[in-house]
Amino acid sequence: MSHDSAPKPLTSSLGSPLTGTIRVPGDKSISHRSLMFGALAVGRTTVKGLLESEDVLATADAMRAVGATITKLEDGSYTVDGIGLGSLLEPEHVIDFGNAGTGVRLTMGIFGSHNIAATFVGDASLSKRPMGRVLNPLRDMGTNVIARDGDRLPASIRGPEQALPITYRVPMPSAQVKSAVLLAGLNAAGETTVIEPIPTRDHTEKMLKGFGADISVSVNEAGERVIKLQGQPELKPQDIDVPGDPSSAGFPLVAALIVPGSDVVIENVLLNEHRTGLITTLIEMGGDISIVNRRETGGEEVGDLHVKASKLKGITVPADRAPSMIDEYPVLAIAAAFAEGDTFMPGLEELRVKESDRLAAVARGLEANGIPCVETEDTLTVTGGADAIGGGTVVTHLDHRIAMSFLVLGMAAHKPVTVDDGAVIATSFPTFTGLFDGLGAKISANTSEAA
Repeated sequence: MSHDSAPKPLTSSLGSPLTGTIRVPGDKSISHRSLMFGALAVGRTTVKGLLESEDVLATADAMRAVGATITKLEDGSYTVDGIGLGSLLEPEHVIDFGNAGTGVRLTMGIFGSHNIAATFVGDASLSKRPMGRVLNPLRDMGTNVIARDGDRLPASIRGPEQALPITYRVPMPSAQVKSAVLLAGLNAAGETTVIEPIPTRDHTEKMLKGFGADISVSVNEAGERVIKLQGQPELKPQDIDVPGDPSSAGFPLVAALIVPGSDVVIENVLLNEHRTGLITTLIEMGGDISIVNRRETGGEEVGDLHVKASKLKGITVPADRAPSMIDEYPVLAIAAAFAEGDTFMPGLEELRVKESDRLAAVARGLEANGIPCVETEDTLTVTGGADAIGGGTVVTHLDHRIAMSFLVLGMAAHKPVTVDDGAVIATSFPTFTGLFDGLGAKISANTSEAA
């Protein structure tokens, strides 16, 4: 689970146009929640298309640790035999979440309202990320917490005999915090309310309703989303077909736009309105992107993206779009490097507390490859159209999205681009290099720099 082993550099370079039809791995957000809600239901949940990344498999191990039975079938689908809300067993060992921020925060919410004790650890990157944003509302519900300075991992929690329902206003746009409070509220008697000033991805609300929870969403006079959950429901098992992850789709999407002559179809991509900010932005930049075969599955809209190489132009990305595409800004910065003029991206403070300080990591990576940019505390401006792009080595800081984004840069740059560690890509997109090889990209191991 740890990424503390020897790094594995990768180098990408300009090759032939990218062509073909592909499917990206299943959506990570829905994959995590499928396993969690399946564990809390009574009976068998079947999950097709589960993302088999290190992050999601860590969640599977955590659910097994409290009594759920999770089995992979011969056809690649998974069954989750749940133990029921309120019936979690106390884990016999430390819960290691590796690099999985979503997994650990949501699981803290689930465990934190049960009368069990659990200790959470992670790799070097996850251990730097703030957990107080989840631990503080859990404290309000009666959970005892012992954590490292700054509420960072390792952290130990013990849930109360009876968790208290709370009303909680989310202090920052974060689907993880919102979801952790709602998941904790599942085992609290009474009504838990979450007030969300800025809307974020709503998979938790949709999936809880699908599993039979009594949950409602409204908008108050201030324009804030108000989510009310009645505690201690009996969750019912479901059959889930996980659509393609739009965050993972962002990499072939941008690559097809910037590699000359490319023509790519990305099938079965999740089109949840809170997850399509990158697609909207790239179309505004002049990207030739068509959404075809729109359909609905499991309460979520999906479709196929037909993408062709395009001449892009710089734009100002609305700050209020950031919550719908916060994970996609690193690869958007790569698209901006090939756009004419400046692309201005405000509202990026949340990038500072991702798997790395992503805002700084993106800026340093751009600079290392001759791409002009200006970084402030919460903005990034990228000036596209530089004559000499590429040739640099990018420090990934154990961040899978930094590694993948700059490999996409190398596919269209004048000179090859190297990332210092490609092993971290397995966190979310274990088939990344194979998928791009099939499209015609040139990605190679760089063993000479591995020492």
